Amino acid sequence: MNRAERIYRIHALLSERPRSLAQLRAGLMGASRATVVRDIGYMRDFMEAPIEYDRTANAYGYDPGAARFELPGFWLNESELFGLLATEQLLEQMQPGLLAPYIGPLKGRVRRLLAESGHSADAVAERILFHATTSRRGDAQRFGTVATAVLQARKLHIRYHGRQRDLETERDAHPQRLLRYKDNWHLIAHCDRADELRNFSLDRILSVDLLDEPARTIDAKTLDRFLGASFGIFSGTATAWAVLRFTPHAARWVADEIWHPDQIGQWIDDSYELQVPYSDPRELIRDILAYGPDVLVVGPGELREMVAERLQQASGRY
Repeated sequence: MNRAERIYRIHALLSERPRSLAQLRAGLMGASRATVVRDIGYMRDFMEAPIEYDRTANAYGYDPGAARFELPGFWLNESELFGLLATEQLLEQMQPGLLAPYIGPLKGRVRRLLAESGHSADAVAERILFHATTSRRGDAQRFGTVATAVLQARKLHIRYHGRQRDLETERDAHPQRLLRYKDNWHLIAHCDRADELRNFSLDRILSVDLLDEPARTIDAKTLDRFLGASFGIFSGTATAWAVLRFTPHAARWVADEIWHPDQIGQWIDDSYELQVPYSDPRELIRDILAYGPDVLVVGPGELREMVAERLQQASGRY
């Protein structure tokens, strides 16, 4: 039996009357002494179970003076459950490859961890759903080359087709990080042509060659500023702050959302004002447009004009 099943059984036994360690082990089908002691310690430390040890009777029992103790119905916290379900789904999506002999045992381990909730893995997967976001198709060979360059700190020569200007260019890049963001992989690299850090979407890399030259090293603080200073995937030093005013209806959701770690939010009467730093407005505009008439761009003026223009263009199509 797994830990969750043992703890349920320990709880049931101690709820009847105090039990010696030998009696608990017998009730747990011969679990080892160390295992039972660890389970009791877990119940005390993490579940705040009022279990006492009576030296005279050489038995464990619930403190009769404490409030009645009940076990929680589910012991995996939100992040643990999310991580396990996401891992299980990602493993199911993996195509056969070098890791194929190891995937089966890994899947089994994930299922056993899900069962630590005290419920079967099948019941958890059936009743608690995890819908992954859509993903963009990529080229396995190009991904492998980029990943190798990142891990080995080697320079790359890439042929890249940017969406924004619909332009194909060739660049030498010094890989720093490989980032999964929402539905796509991104290469964070120092570009020789631009002489600055750039974000390359892997699905837009047309070809890539791994060079023998070592990649230039960018210090961690600079990378952290590039990746986290402004809104969304279009990273870089923030150049402006968006001031967004949401209607009372939309505020019910937005007031509980984290758009950026440095955001500023405040209630103004029954509306909610959100301020977020950004550098490139493209992703921010998409998120603003998703709220339609329930959001007003207060500033800056340039962002307000871009959103208004997009809304007018959308309206014109109807």
